[in-house]
Amino acid sequence: MQEVSRSGAGELQLDALIADLWWRVRLLNTDILEEEAKTGVFDVKQPTYPLLAANLRARRDNLVSTIGVLEQRAKSMSEAA
Repeated sequence: MQEVSRSGAGELQLDALIADLWWRVRLLNTDILEEEAKTGVFDVKQPTYPLLAANLRARRDNLVSTIGVLEQRAKSMSEAA
């Protein structure tokens, strides 16, 4: 078996975390669409826009922001290796 260096293991873990977070973003997107369809309101600016969908959007946006930071870190790690 090939031994993985400590930094290589860190890169693999970071890549796995990023992949998992993207999967969660896709789940949130599905949940948002379902909630919008259930209420029939798709415009965030409408006062009747569902609160759950708005909260899910905020959570999704935070995850996407976090993913961006993690992807930059992964890029830095791969360039340093």
